Amino acid sequence: MILALAACSAEAPRAAPATSTPATSTPTEPGTGEGPLAPVHPLGQPVVIASGLAAPWSILRLPDGATLISERDTTRVRELLPDGSLREAGTVSAAEPNGEGGLLGLAFLADTAAPGGAGWVYAYFSTATDNRIERMPLAGSPGSHGLGAPDPVLDSIPRAGNHNGGRIAFGPDGLLYATAGDAGNAANAQNLDVLGGKILRMTPTGQVPADNPFGTLVYSFGHRNPQGMAWDSRGQLWASEFGQNTWDELNRIVPGGNYGWPLVEGQAGDSAYIDPERQWSTDEASPSGIAIVNDTIFMASLRGQRLWSIPITSDSSTATPAEWFVHGFGRLRDVVSGPAGTLWFVSNNTDGRGSPEAGDDRLFQVAVTP
Repeated sequence: MILALAACSAEAPRAAPATSTPATSTPTEPGTGEGPLAPVHPLGQPVVIASGLAAPWSILRLPDGATLISERDTTRVRELLPDGSLREAGTVSAAEPNGEGGLLGLAFLADTAAPGGAGWVYAYFSTATDNRIERMPLAGSPGSHGLGAPDPVLDSIPRAGNHNGGRIAFGPDGLLYATAGDAGNAANAQNLDVLGGKILRMTPTGQVPADNPFGTLVYSFGHRNPQGMAWDSRGQLWASEFGQNTWDELNRIVPGGNYGWPLVEGQAGDSAYIDPERQWSTDEASPSGIAIVNDTIFMASLRGQRLWSIPITSDSSTATPAEWFVHGFGRLRDVVSGPAGTLWFVSNNTDGRGSPEAGDDRLFQVAVTP
């Protein structure tokens, strides 16, 4: 069914009134409490904090306060400076953009044993033959960060012109998770011998953890094109997923779970598969990155051109979603928790499917409040 919506957005394209007073809500780390925490929502209109990005894909906020942003087609990793300008921190030279492939997700692992002693920047990217994960030692300090020589983590994830997945993140268990799309071959999603159409879980060096459900890197399967991952305060993993023609999904991920694609799409009520927690028509969503702030899931939507907020309830279910900034900023690719009670999200109008305006693509900040 189509979900009830809370009407919270203006319809004027790209209009941006003055901002309101910043909120004081502070995000918590995943897995640190009993939950759920008090839900939060955007306050006022977003402000632009950077512009001139080219098909940005992933926003990575580092522990030292710096921010890196991946660009899919240029394969650059760009660093945000305090004045809103951008500099090149490095490139992923092995990435070969084509269609929806290129330089996609970024993640960070602090590690004093890494060259330079800061840690590793992980990148998920497409080559001519597959999707891969590499890690590069982080060098320098905020304002002058660089990336060292790459160290391979994982290869042989199926790639295609679309359905590449691409989100990577470290969970509260210290392990690396990756979303892998079905690479346009729906049968991949149900084939446990193939990495495509899965959520993968691995050690920081790409090995299989002892407690993975199938003795392989596969953590869950039956996915079409998952592109968002985040954990709530109780350590529960949530993931967003592109549907085909009918339903886009928000899924509560369990180890070994079969989420049904291509045998079912959306809430099928079939006990053989795990139904999505929430579903949307594809013109309302086409979801990519998600973030969780105070046990509220924020979901960036591409075709839907809006930001969704979905509160998590005490039974690890969800309350009615609300939509924000509908058609206000075009296609939205990623969203992360920002500093001092704010949320950051990035537009994606230069990805070949949007209608870019002057300054696109842009990084936005909006306050959040209970």
